[in-house]
Amino acid sequence: MEGLMNEFAGIEEQLKARLADIMGRSREIEDDLRHPLDDDLEEQAIDLADDEALEGIDDVLLAEARQIRFALARIANGTYGTCANCGEAIAPERLKARPIATRCIKCAA
Repeated sequence: MEGLMNEFAGIEEQLKARLADIMGRSREIEDDLRHPLDDDLEEQAIDLADDEALEGIDDVLLAEARQIRFALARIANGTYGTCANCGEAIAPERLKARPIATRCIKCAA
């Protein structure tokens, strides 16, 4: 069990680093979205299209951040690595590949 906890500690650090990266990127996107529109109508159209793409990227990043926070909460409360569906252990290989996994491979299929 101690080996598993050490493995989760490594995953926890990986998740925290990814979360910090995501939040930094999200702040950059949000700062970019606050820019004033150009007076030129063609430039406005281009800026609005770019903004729409950036908003989509930001939504994806924030959804990943929510999943990471949920995984960190499971690590903190001792439920990380347990399938939310069947209650069996999630294989360490699966957690390494997908640290935000909430279900074992059998239940995820």
